[in-house]
Amino acid sequence: MGHGTPDNMNWAGLLQNLLLLVHLRQIVCDSVRFSVLEEQEPGTLVGSLAEHFPPPYQLLTQDYLWMDRKTGNFYTTENKMDREALCPEETKAEECIILLYAIVRTSGDLIQFPVIIEDINDNTPRFENSDIHLRISEDVTVGTSFLLDDQAQDRDAGLNGDLQYHLEYSDVDDNGVFGLKVEEDGLFLMLVVQTALDRETKDQYQMVLVATDRGVGPLSVTATLTVTVTDVNDNCPRFSSDSPSSVTIPGDSPKNMLVAQVRAADPDLGPNAAIAYSLSPKVSERAKKLFSLDSLTGYITLTQDLWSDNSEELVLKVLASGHHCPPADTQVTVCVLPKATQELTIKIGFIVEHENQTMVLPENQPPTVLAVLELEGDSSFKGSSLAIEGEVPFTLSPQNGKYLLSTSKPLDYELKSEHQISVIVHRRSGEVSAVTPSRHVLRLKVADVNDNPPHFPQSHYQLEVVENNQPGIPLLQVTASDADSGHNGRVTYTLDKHTSTIFNIDPVTGQLSVSASLDREQQGAHNLTVFARDSGSPPLESVTTVSIRVLDQNDNAPVFQTPHFIFFVPENVPPFTQVGRVGVTDPDEGENGNTELHVVNSSGTFVVDHAQGTLRTNTNLDRETEGHYELYLLASDHGHPVALTSSARVTIFVQDINDNQPKVILPSSNSSCLTVSPSAVAGSMVTKIHAIDEDSGLNSEITYTAVAPETVQNSSPFQVDSRSGNITLAQQLLQKDLGMHHLFIVVRDGGRPTPLYSTVWVNLLVNESVEPCHLDRAPTWTGTQQLVQTPPRAPMCEMESPTSAQLTLLAGVGLMLTSTCLLLVTVALYLKQRRGRARQKTSGQFDENNIPLRHKDKYYSDE
Repeated sequence: MGHGTPDNMNWAGLLQNLLLLVHLRQIVCDSVRFSVLEEQEPGTLVGSLAEHFPPPYQLLTQDYLWMDRKTGNFYTTENKMDREALCPEETKAEECIILLYAIVRTSGDLIQFPVIIEDINDNTPRFENSDIHLRISEDVTVGTSFLLDDQAQDRDAGLNGDLQYHLEYSDVDDNGVFGLKVEEDGLFLMLVVQTALDRETKDQYQMVLVATDRGVGPLSVTATLTVTVTDVNDNCPRFSSDSPSSVTIPGDSPKNMLVAQVRAADPDLGPNAAIAYSLSPKVSERAKKLFSLDSLTGYITLTQDLWSDNSEELVLKVLASGHHCPPADTQVTVCVLPKATQELTIKIGFIVEHENQTMVLPENQPPTVLAVLELEGDSSFKGSSLAIEGEVPFTLSPQNGKYLLSTSKPLDYELKSEHQISVIVHRRSGEVSAVTPSRHVLRLKVADVNDNPPHFPQSHYQLEVVENNQPGIPLLQVTASDADSGHNGRVTYTLDKHTSTIFNIDPVTGQLSVSASLDREQQGAHNLTVFARDSGSPPLESVTTVSIRVLDQNDNAPVFQTPHFIFFVPENVPPFTQVGRVGVTDPDEGENGNTELHVVNSSGTFVVDHAQGTLRTNTNLDRETEGHYELYLLASDHGHPVALTSSARVTIFVQDINDNQPKVILPSSNSSCLTVSPSAVAGSMVTKIHAIDEDSGLNSEITYTAVAPETVQNSSPFQVDSRSGNITLAQQLLQKDLGMHHLFIVVRDGGRPTPLYSTVWVNLLVNESVEPCHLDRAPTWTGTQQLVQTPPRAPMCEMESPTSAQLTLLAGVGLMLTSTCLLLVTVALYLKQRRGRARQKTSGQFDENNIPLRHKDKYYSDE
């Protein structure tokens, strides 16, 4: 082992330190309190014990603080104190306290003192969702408030956790449209509409919601708030300025020829913007016979071939009707010109594909030559020319006496699927210069190609479904339109592959359904992605989203945190003291989840504090009258149509407080007297003091102590056992002991913080006669009252025997006594220590079992 200390000596030293802990006395002083701000740098001075206790000092727990052994100053360590980590969220509004233990004085007193951790503004507020969406109808009344479910949270306490909100607008023109209102001490954040909304003017507002705490050096967080203004039917159709008021057609126009198209518009959306066209009942019968009006497109076409030699003017009054609106009207005048007396014919040489004298051209083609036109007639019509009437995407180019008919730009099937090309013939008859234009109409159909994806009228749908729905119910029908035709415009619907299998969509109709019952408590919202794909080659598709909010039903009863609550409460607490939290939750929302607690079988001793969710006392408690209570709590929600309930058992144990002083049973009075024979043997019991205490535990443990009633020189022959109250003869009685002995006994309990006591006189007559003795009056105490009230050598604060430390020590000693050698060394050190303590006690403290009959010069007190 070299020059080191032997192993058995190391073990012995360890055991000696452990044995010293057995004799430590614990001191609890409520007046010693310290506070420190959280997150302080290492080495920050927190406080000092030197103002309260003498040195030396030793801090037992040094996780967050360390102590100077000489000065008693204690400082922060490298391990910073985070108030939010050390104290749970539910104590946010209360003090955050850690309890520390230290050993002070040379006598090794163990003290406990609290350190309050004060909050600093070190936590930034946080929104659970950084994007907040709200839909508001455009006809909402000014001043209406809407609850914002997404509010910011701040883990700090006090002003550091108190939040205030304001709005910042991305568009300065939106300032003042909305405002914020906080209700019920910050529990509810409301968005207030401050000006009238108009979807047709602006259909969406984007703002920044800013939450700022009120701490020193305030911290803030932002979230994007998007308000979508939804449409109501507040506009009616109006005819556009480009709707024709008059049109001219030749007298030989063919059946189904497009005469004109009227156009009206409604600035609303969807069904609110639907327009139906019709002819006024006042239109002439001939006009009704010649013309038809398409109710959806506004096309006016001929219902039969014209063959008119005379000019004619027909007036058509067209009506445009909307939902819940008076019809708008416009007037179209159709001028019919007489057909030519001698017709010129146009010979057409088709270049593009044609069918039944109708040209067919695929859309989106670059400018293309369609046909070659040539005038045929007698020589009197030489000099005639061709021209195209109106602003149309076609051109006529003369070439070698003929004309090339071409497109001037790519055609769009979705804009117009069929074109009527009016070719005007300007003729010259002989030498008479009279230009009489006539018209020939050429027809061209635009062939569709798949150049348009399906289109949903809304990019996002929202709907609400009550939970526990019947499986298979339809939810919503989405419809996408495709401007293409045929296969190119045939749309099929599918859901995203990650969508839950309980949701289905009909691929043809777009009907969305759910095959299972929804449970709001498992999932309160579902977001679906719907694809619309056409059948073109290659196929095109578009996407819309469907948000389903599951509405709550009262299908969950309240649930207690535990079926059996057990609480302990001191008997001396005032009424309305909190006994403990009786946590109950209900996963439903709104009134369905709003629970109320009632005490079922209480006589009024305890009541429920609904605001705090706690059980409180309603009257004064007395453990000696009632030591414990058995209650039942009933929790009920406010659900409809039937409220649901649940119950829990509560056991409350009333903890004893030292509120009863000992009662002396024997002797029965201070005037009682007992005769003692001088021949009594030393060590024999003379009499007994018997007292009871209605308290429990340490509060009912009684000790008996005698104090001297008068100044006498000789020691008393009697002694009192402090535990049993037995009075025995300490020594053989002598001649000087004859006579009356008055013993003033203090009967004291072991209560904390201050023991209670009673006093009694024990009167003993040492006499040969065995006749009963009697006192005419009880003795009178002439000593100091402090000597009676204060136990000998009372410490500054309360004393506790660390029984738990002794048990731990004994367990450790049992494990370490593995060899006879170690046992002998341990016993030797222990006996040596005991011997030293016995000397110290003999020199500085008197034995309370030796009853002096005379006052000593000095008595110990708190001083």
